[in-house]
Amino acid sequence: MTLLEAFRLALTGLSTNRLRAILTALGIIIGVSAVIGLVSLGRGVEGYIAGEFQALGSNVLFVFPSTPTASTRDTIQPLTTLEGEALANPVVAPSIRQLAMEYQVRGSVVYGSERVVLPVSGVTPNFQDVRNWQPRAGSAFISQSDVDGAARVVVLGTTVVDRLFGDKTADPVGKTVRINDRTFTVIGVMEERASSFFGDENNVVFVPLSTAQTRLARARTRDGGYQVDVFHVEAVSEDRMDEAAREIEVYLSRAHGVQFQGEQDFSIINQADLLDSLTQVTGILTVFLGLIAGISLLVGGIGIMNIMLVSVTERTQEIGLRKAVGARAGDILLQFLIESVVLSVIGGLIGVALGWLAAQVGSALIPQLTLSVSLDAVLLATAVSTFIGMFFGLYPASRAARMKPIEALRFE
Repeated sequence: MTLLEAFRLALTGLSTNRLRAILTALGIIIGVSAVIGLVSLGRGVEGYIAGEFQALGSNVLFVFPSTPTASTRDTIQPLTTLEGEALANPVVAPSIRQLAMEYQVRGSVVYGSERVVLPVSGVTPNFQDVRNWQPRAGSAFISQSDVDGAARVVVLGTTVVDRLFGDKTADPVGKTVRINDRTFTVIGVMEERASSFFGDENNVVFVPLSTAQTRLARARTRDGGYQVDVFHVEAVSEDRMDEAAREIEVYLSRAHGVQFQGEQDFSIINQADLLDSLTQVTGILTVFLGLIAGISLLVGGIGIMNIMLVSVTERTQEIGLRKAVGARAGDILLQFLIESVVLSVIGGLIGVALGWLAAQVGSALIPQLTLSVSLDAVLLATAVSTFIGMFFGLYPASRAARMKPIEALRFE
């Protein structure tokens, strides 16, 4: 019997019980569509997280105070403006393009009868460049003269504008607000950013760094500078981020009197390394989701085996007759195995289509995520469904092939 003839017989056998064939394939359809949908969701989350980090800049380092891990030291020296200015010097750290400083103080921002309590960030003028975040049209950001004079000016995020002025599109420039009972003039509003992995980034208030350090707090340090909470460091290039991190560590270790490894009272976060770690986590999560969905494929395969066993029992006399007129055991095996594979492959193709549809619907419902069905996921789902058809159809097919013609013809 030729392969084409075997396919014809298999399709004839399946068409005899269409409803049963459809219900049998349903397990594979659900399993494949679940695998495709969940894998596309996992990869969409990976892409979303990567996009959020890239929006911060691809070559940015964050430096902040932290507790030493060594027992030989338990004190933490703060980062200071003098250290930030030294690191911004190309002679000290040639791999650093620019360094922005940030100091936060708890603030109560009041306009009329409205009040918002949140951390107020004192920043340097280049903060907007390092963090790739500009004020919207018609607005200004903090200038160097504002920092030099500890000016009482403020730049607001759109969430704060909405909470204070009742509409995030309102233009508060020129109006005055009170921060910790001190009057500030609004000079700008930051461009709105979409809600992200980091929360609502628009719920921010920026003032000049020196204003936060002297007017809203007393942040003087022993070295004659002022305390800083975070250094936002932009490396010369993405390739030199590791070199920039080493230069920062060498300088701060010397400035803070670090003698042994583990005594560092500061931490340096490489954004690229953090992104790689998160990508690995989301990658594992994607595989895990795929494996969970794969359980339904296993259930679908068991359903195929069950139905094929029923089919073999129902067609016992047909098998006996075919063997009596010369059909070989291999022909019977091939016929039933092809029936099983056809069921699973058709179910797999329908499942791929439903998984693609689910990805499109998901992208429409969650605009932040880009869900797409990749070729490797389609090939994997198709290959798995074909394997399931062969694996779970092999036993019923071999059982049919082993039947003796006389016993099969006598079967009632």
